[in-house]
Amino acid sequence: MIVTVIVACEVAFWAVLAAGLGARYLLGLRRTGAVLLACVPVVDLVLLAATAADLRAGAAADWQHGLAAVYLGFSVAYGHYLVRWADGHAAHRLGGGPKPAGPPKYGAARTRHEWAMCGRTLAGAAVAAALLQVTVWWVGDPGRTAVLGEWQTRMLWVCGISVVVALSYTVWPKAEPRARAEEKETASR
Repeated sequence: MIVTVIVACEVAFWAVLAAGLGARYLLGLRRTGAVLLACVPVVDLVLLAATAADLRAGAAADWQHGLAAVYLGFSVAYGHYLVRWADGHAAHRLGGGPKPAGPPKYGAARTRHEWAMCGRTLAGAAVAAALLQVTVWWVGDPGRTAVLGEWQTRMLWVCGISVVVALSYTVWPKAEPRARAEEKETASR
């Protein structure tokens, strides 16, 4: 049941986001669009309530409940970033705004971007791990929640991988291709 709710919440996230952006840029209803965009986190509350109700009804915590906590954690960490990204693209495509800048590709700017993404990932993993731990305490039956500890271990792996990726950009920053750097230098003269 929880997987169905997770899928429904993911669809609802994008539907509410599209409705907010459509109201803002297609219909010119900026205030209505802002209200709809502010409702995006409500989708997460629905998932949290469904998961809590399932566990309160006596269900043994399984991989689905762990996945729900991870979904919520990463939705909290990446949600604002995704809404801002989608808003920039909608402003460009639908509102005649400037094309949004993509993430930097080279050098120190790319390294900073990778560390920012790492920070979001660490925040998402921390929220997920905290939700998992609160669930363990709330249910109060180690026999029903043992699988949730495995999800916490997975979150440690996700954190480690994210830090390694960001470190790799720090130690070996991606250099701008030589021809492109020469073009820039020629244009600046």
